Amino acid sequence: MTPTRLVAFDLDDTLAPSKGAIDPRIADLLRALLRTVEVAIISGGNEDQFRSQVIAQLGDADGAELGRLHLLPTCGTRYLRHDGEDFAAVYAHDLAQDEKDAALTALREEAERLGLWEAEPWGEILEDRGSQITFSALGQQAPREAKHDWDPTGEKRLALRDAVAARLPGLEVRAGGSTSIDITRAGIDKAYGMSALTEHTGIPLSDMLFYGDRLDVGGNDYPVLALGVRSIAVEGWEDTADKLDELLTTL
Repeated sequence: MTPTRLVAFDLDDTLAPSKGAIDPRIADLLRALLRTVEVAIISGGNEDQFRSQVIAQLGDADGAELGRLHLLPTCGTRYLRHDGEDFAAVYAHDLAQDEKDAALTALREEAERLGLWEAEPWGEILEDRGSQITFSALGQQAPREAKHDWDPTGEKRLALRDAVAARLPGLEVRAGGSTSIDITRAGIDKAYGMSALTEHTGIPLSDMLFYGDRLDVGGNDYPVLALGVRSIAVEGWEDTADKLDELLTTL
């Protein structure tokens, strides 16, 4: 049997509700994993979200545990490791200002043209995350129910992605979560982040295991599966927790 030396996760709708903190059950499971294997979290969320959703919920995790935790916010465009005191950047592929400006303009103009620009959103629609520009159709603070109801077939996101991508040939444009579009440097996605883990840890992809809720073709977790990493599809954090209970008995 192939050994599992690193377990990686998507964040929203895999480890936690979208934009919400991880449940104490997930926190306990992550700490149990961290006592045995390396753990990575790779998601479109920014660094602040990782800190509030995950790090702040890990209680009195010690230095050894935190030293095994790899954080890759903004779809792997950033990589953070614990240096004994705090999580610090290993790398950050920030966008240049002209790239950001072009992305922000294209997102707004194409969303308006397609009738997808919300007049009364819950928070900001466009966000500059440094290494990633993110469009959230209903706003960053939209309730989960509204987000899930906005585009159940994915047609709106794909139409916007295609329209924006045609204007930004030098950048990577992806459909992210249930209402979002993410823009990064070309060639940088979750597969890039998983490959970076191999480079920095020495752990081959064959010894990694990934959990995600969007492993379908076109989903933002699919690049990990396409890379050849063993991947397990989940439907929400409760499903992830149940599957981790099973995994821990095998490690």
